[in-house]
Amino acid sequence: MTTTKSKADIGLVAHLLRRAGFGATPNEMDSFIEMDYDEIVDHLINFDLPDYIPQDFISRFHKDQSDLRIADGARAHWIYRMVMTKTPLREKMCLFWHRIFATAATKLIQNRVVVNQIDMFREKGFGRFDDLLLSLSRDPAMIMWLDNQDNHGSNINENYGREILELFSMGVGNYSEDDIKDTARAFTGWSVVNPEYMSIKMRNNTVRPYGYISWQYEYDAKDHDNGVKTILGETGNWNGEDAIRIICEQKATAEYIARHMYHFFVADEVPVPQWPHQSPRDAEAISLMVESYFQNGHSIKSMMGTMLKADFFKEESARYARIKSPAEMVVGTMRLAGPIELPSDETYYAQAVCSNMGQALLGPPSVEGWQGGNEWINTGTYVERVNFATKILDNSDKEGVRNIIDRIKTINNTGNMTSDDLVSGCLEILGPINVSTMTEKRLKEFASKYGELTWSDEVSFNRFDMAALSVIQLIVCTQEYQTA
Repeated sequence: MTTTKSKADIGLVAHLLRRAGFGATPNEMDSFIEMDYDEIVDHLINFDLPDYIPQDFISRFHKDQSDLRIADGARAHWIYRMVMTKTPLREKMCLFWHRIFATAATKLIQNRVVVNQIDMFREKGFGRFDDLLLSLSRDPAMIMWLDNQDNHGSNINENYGREILELFSMGVGNYSEDDIKDTARAFTGWSVVNPEYMSIKMRNNTVRPYGYISWQYEYDAKDHDNGVKTILGETGNWNGEDAIRIICEQKATAEYIARHMYHFFVADEVPVPQWPHQSPRDAEAISLMVESYFQNGHSIKSMMGTMLKADFFKEESARYARIKSPAEMVVGTMRLAGPIELPSDETYYAQAVCSNMGQALLGPPSVEGWQGGNEWINTGTYVERVNFATKILDNSDKEGVRNIIDRIKTINNTGNMTSDDLVSGCLEILGPINVSTMTEKRLKEFASKYGELTWSDEVSFNRFDMAALSVIQLIVCTQEYQTA
């Protein structure tokens, strides 16, 4: 016989859905409330079907979200996908890999190639790390971002050879300068070609104004260095595929990816440049994920399942231990407010706010990506967070907001409610969200001005809506709402 979960279990499910997605809407909580925790994890990590995206409708009303070359439209389109997805963990993984394999449209002139890279993350980002790294190495945006089109057998360019070791797989201290050189040699001949000009094999990193942007991967065997190479202790006539195989077999690679996963999904770590000098926050957690990596054929999905089901993830100390990134906060708030009705200006507003808060989607600041943690928060960005959240949740006619308010009324089923009960109800339906004693006290002090509440007639109904909206907007201003 299935039983309803206890309060503590509901809190754990809310924690899981904040980390493996963007936080749960009340309807999503309903769909999981009768399931066992491990069943929920299995449901979240098993997704096969793509999300339905009404591209014809989007193209009609938002031409720039069809073309996807211009930053505002491309970023707004990804916001739409994150808000409307039925598989939030897949979109969360795209954010995760975008943070590590940081590729910016600023150098690539236009955004479509980075959007294509995000599409690749959707397809490969939850499988074997080897397959993801291979697809990344053949990705036109990455090739042009790190200049591998200029990496020739007769004259190597070390950019990609260095970054695939330093930032994408192993981390500083686990390879030598000779490893970088020979890894770069392995990737000679891995380049791009513009389909419009395939016959003459043009490889120009330029725009005139739109001619050279539809890059496709091409391997040029004549431009490859066929000499013997030694990469991480293994010697042979290696190509890029061999370099990836060797890299993915290293324990340092598994540790590096595991630490990134812990940093993104469990608790904020120190910034990545400090990792060679400072041990992981939870070495046992990293070891557990590393073991899963090697026992399951380098599967990211298996590592994720291991992490989400582990005691270290479920602990009370892990809850609210991460500062939400701008994208997480923005998307989570928009999902609470309800589905996006097209045409809509809100996705454009949302992408602009993300940029103002320090996370310009498709435009990370450097190849190191965003460090996250405390760097997400300062006086200016916090004001942006508060203004955005309160504006998005300011209309009781929005489907999601209406649903939240109506659910609050059903908590005691008496037709009336004290202001204290209103605060408790808002916290429960919005998460549940655990707040400090001081935060709860201040929320109740604020709500006390509404006194006893009812909704028996039109006047009291509207007054209750106003009170509920005010409390909801104040909750999303709290420190607890800004953490996950």
